[in-house]
Amino acid sequence: MLIVLRNAWALLLGIMLLMLGNGMQGTLLGIRGNLEHFTTLQMSFVMSAYFLGFLFGSRMAPDMIRRVGHVRVFAALGSMISAVLIMYAVAPNWIAWVVMRVLIGFSFSGVYITAESWLNSASTNETRGQALSLYLIMQMVGIIMAQILLNVGDPSGFILFVIPSILVSLAFTPILLTVSQAPAFELTKPLSFRRLYEASPLGCVGMFLLGGVFSAQFGMASVWGTQAGLSVKEISIFVAFIYVGGLVLQYPIGWFSDRMDRRGLVLGLSAMGAAVLMLPIVWSAFAGQVPFVVLVMVGALGGGISNPLYSLLVAYVNDYLDNSDMAAASAGLIFINGLGAITGPVITGWIMAQVGPNGFFLFMAVLFAVLSGYTAWRMTQRRMTPESHGAYTPMTPNSSVVAVEAALERAEEPLRD
Repeated sequence: MLIVLRNAWALLLGIMLLMLGNGMQGTLLGIRGNLEHFTTLQMSFVMSAYFLGFLFGSRMAPDMIRRVGHVRVFAALGSMISAVLIMYAVAPNWIAWVVMRVLIGFSFSGVYITAESWLNSASTNETRGQALSLYLIMQMVGIIMAQILLNVGDPSGFILFVIPSILVSLAFTPILLTVSQAPAFELTKPLSFRRLYEASPLGCVGMFLLGGVFSAQFGMASVWGTQAGLSVKEISIFVAFIYVGGLVLQYPIGWFSDRMDRRGLVLGLSAMGAAVLMLPIVWSAFAGQVPFVVLVMVGALGGGISNPLYSLLVAYVNDYLDNSDMAAASAGLIFINGLGAITGPVITGWIMAQVGPNGFFLFMAVLFAVLSGYTAWRMTQRRMTPESHGAYTPMTPNSSVVAVEAALERAEEPLRD
């Protein structure tokens, strides 16, 4: 672990600062949008735009890197992010925010690809697993700390938009000054969607549904909080615990994943997710206002279920692929997840406009219920795989295809020995 920190501390620190900036802007916009009197549906388009940009970035950034190199892409996209973070407060118009969210989603996608390429290059076969674990932890810690920073200023002013801009700018300093050589960049050609679906219908459908869950959690949680009358402090605590749950439960769920039929675990977790997310709706229907501590527990369990499910579905798809196809499949799964993420905030916003704040929980509960039912049906259509082709590897939906491919390569190594 110390070797990893010595070789990659600048990258890991940079990633944490990037996630601080990204985590702040995601929650802050939901709060500021309410102060600007944007409707729930308007804010849903704003939040969806980030995932649209992120999806475009995942497809276009590799070509940009090949043409002009890592350093130029890194610096250009970093400058774009810093500028947009300031412009939110300068142009408080929801249509302008949609455009800016597309730009910032595109830029973050390219920055993640570049940083993860450097991290992968800086790691050896012996240290790659530790590097990826630290990378996951830094991502989660950055988002959690971002929620704390939301309480240092007034969301109606400029300071909370300036802080993430500064943090993102500082994130590039240790990386660009410490990393001396840009790595060779080469992504595996993606597997066709038809081949991917034939390999695992459950993996493809599950990834699409989880995309909707993630985008609702990451994009619409603060919008829900303002609609529900929560204070800035309460919203920041709620969002932070979504990621606390995701970080804490990754590893125990991974342990079970490598020791049982993964489909059974997907079924159990998705059914539990549906039940947990229905709790605030049922509580408010029969007992009135939901206590804040219950909401925090629901957020933590919801995040603790959805984040590991992402890694679990990737591992499950790999059970039906040759080792040579695993990396290629990762790009297709990320794209499918991205499509679900684009639709998630828009549908969530529409439901909230129809039924009120509880539409936030209802949308995610329905997605989990659909995943649970589809998993149960798929278990009747295919036998359990005789053995797993690779171990469960903790990942986050924020990771680019570079990190996913590196994780899969690491997971395959015990099988080659």
